[in-house]
Amino acid sequence: MIPLEIRSILEEMRAERIRGASYLARRGAKAYLLLSELREGEELEDALREMKREIPAVNRTMASLYNLARFIPVTGDPGVVRSKAEEFIRLSDEARKEIGNIGSELIDENEVVITHSFSSAVLEIFRAARKKGKHFRIILTESAPDYEGIALARELDSLGVPFEVITDAQLGLFAKRATLALVGADSVTRDGAAVNKAGTYPLALACHDTGVPFYVAAESFKLHPELSSDEVEIVERPYARQGYRVRNFLFDVTPWRYIRGIITEFGVLVPPKEI
Repeated sequence: MIPLEIRSILEEMRAERIRGASYLARRGAKAYLLLSELREGEELEDALREMKREIPAVNRTMASLYNLARFIPVTGDPGVVRSKAEEFIRLSDEARKEIGNIGSELIDENEVVITHSFSSAVLEIFRAARKKGKHFRIILTESAPDYEGIALARELDSLGVPFEVITDAQLGLFAKRATLALVGADSVTRDGAAVNKAGTYPLALACHDTGVPFYVAAESFKLHPELSSDEVEIVERPYARQGYRVRNFLFDVTPWRYIRGIITEFGVLVPPKEI
């Protein structure tokens, strides 16, 4: 049985509105670390079997949670669980930094980058480009209704990167003013589609129409080994404005043909053949 302390972390993960798949995977890995302190032997094995169901169920759209649950073995040895959880966190941190280094090379001097939602991998690319002394500016959506874009704006402010925030409805209008598009992903399907915050697909279409190269930044643990694009379960969250129900699907699916490349820690992969 999963301890109450772990249940609390899982509920916190389900309630998260701003931070995406990378954060939730690391938070899940920390839940495994705590579990290794609370259980051992058969009790640990039983809890780990339950975690293999519960971790992916936090958000079935996110490949990172699916792969985290596969990464941690079912064992009665707390030391093994602790070692694997720490390894996952370390690999995650290293992957994000390497993505920053690789992705920053795509940003030329005076680039105008358009993005949607909040991605820790994309933020790392901006941070790395800034450290390399590059001058560029960002167009970012407010990303309603949870306004992840405003959270990104605060981060850009602290980095000293110039930006302007637009409403989601102006994606098409502003895409033609950009020279590069960079977004994150909660999952990349085995056939090369990117699953990300709803609004990503319209941005990809606008970039395709205006000739703006569209890249997705995603750590390799976001590549789903089994799921294809037509099998993605899109989560809808209840939402209302002024007493009226508003449809609120959290993600959409961008087909591979609109994606120039997937920026991973192993390099830029061309979907779908290199996925």
